[in-house]
Amino acid sequence: MQKKRLMIIGAGGVGNVAVRKSARMEELYEEILLASRTKAKCDAIAKEAGPVKVRTAQVDADNIDELANLISSFKADVVLNVALPYQDLSIMEACLRTGAHYVDTANYEPKDEAHFEYSHQWAYEERFQKAGLTALLGSGFDPGVTNVFTAYAEKHYFDEMHYLDIVDCNAGDHGKSFATNFNPEINIREITQNGRYFENGEWISTEPLEIHQSVDYPRVGAKESYLLFHEELESLVKHFPTLKRARFWMTFGQQYITFLRVLEEVGMTSIKPITFQGMEIQPLQFLKAVLPEPASLGANYQGQTSIGCQIRGVKDGKPRTVFIFNNCSHQLAYQDTKSQAVSYTTGVPAALGASLVARGIWSRSGVNNMEQFDPDPFLEELGPLGLPWEVVVDGKLAFGV
Repeated sequence: MQKKRLMIIGAGGVGNVAVRKSARMEELYEEILLASRTKAKCDAIAKEAGPVKVRTAQVDADNIDELANLISSFKADVVLNVALPYQDLSIMEACLRTGAHYVDTANYEPKDEAHFEYSHQWAYEERFQKAGLTALLGSGFDPGVTNVFTAYAEKHYFDEMHYLDIVDCNAGDHGKSFATNFNPEINIREITQNGRYFENGEWISTEPLEIHQSVDYPRVGAKESYLLFHEELESLVKHFPTLKRARFWMTFGQQYITFLRVLEEVGMTSIKPITFQGMEIQPLQFLKAVLPEPASLGANYQGQTSIGCQIRGVKDGKPRTVFIFNNCSHQLAYQDTKSQAVSYTTGVPAALGASLVARGIWSRSGVNNMEQFDPDPFLEELGPLGLPWEVVVDGKLAFGV
């Protein structure tokens, strides 16, 4: 197979992991280009990545012409977008102009509205089909691996899936009073908007963090978990129509929630611009600037994450429960990529998804969510790449990598 050229946009914590993992794929990639608004961040990552050569460049991911020129000059076969969700559409446009396949980890979100859905990107289906290009959406962990876990369960363990709960726990401790584990602006926008879940063909809205319950996580224990809306729910109920209910749960410590509510009360989580000393600023963007950089948390992070899919349905006319999950150590993630586990669990699947597209193993012209492809090739490589996973069927361990 002729070696490919991969362009990665975004030099945050996830970009760091994706570059390091991709740069170890000597048999696949001829060269990698890492680009972001701040070239110095790219240079720092590239300096420690290899053995595949990693070039760096400065780019404004909102500027389609600038993006297209850079993609063309590098002759990228695949573009992996780990920049901000606001920039998904501009990067997709640039890929269409240049004939590059597209991969991202999070769906598009308008900058001036804390609301995300796949409609904006699904609208590109016909254009990517006509161009003969693959767009792979949500190749992170959740969305991403959780989509693949669900597809794997449907393929191997169920005749019909009826109930899906995606459960996400970070049981780690970074030693900071208040910090977010990925981009603070995106993280806080996600948490402070209304919750939403799917039941009996309808979407039901809740107040932010209104519904919560204790969830028992493997090798972690019981943790209070809060119902949020997460984008993979939207695609999963579309592609698995037997689902009667689909929900997403995430853990938050009481201290984190207290800090968040105080910041909300004083207006620091608002995305509505205000005027300060003659300048227009967005409070949440200012808050992002003063909070710890997520990529800086890794060195002192202890503990682990635990993320999985709890699924109920029927097989051969009998009720069945399946739980597919991964636990990831913050310490081991840092040893591998100098990253904490939240960035690691997103960056590893991003690198893997891009590699499957680059190799043509996952190949369909159009805009695709992860569950639309065969889950087996992805999961065969996920464990060896650093994220081992396990399957529990009706309370008994059935498979572990």
